[in-house]
Amino acid sequence: MELPKFILGDNTDYQDAIFVIHTEFPRFIINLENDEVEWFEEFDQHDQKELETEMENYIMQATEFYDREVARYDDN
Repeated sequence: MELPKFILGDNTDYQDAIFVIHTEFPRFIINLENDEVEWFEEFDQHDQKELETEMENYIMQATEFYDREVARYDDN
């Protein structure tokens, strides 16, 4: 099965949360309400430093994906 790069997630136990799941490496879930990230990967020290520099880009991509999806719902 091929998955999209980003998936929206919802859970009634977290009513204010907006989850975006990133399915490609590095896989993670971000809560756009507070930018909290949960990684599904384990990183060594070298990867950790590179990840820190890319983190802002990942958050921006997830936010842009969410905005695009919401705009599409609003258009319908």
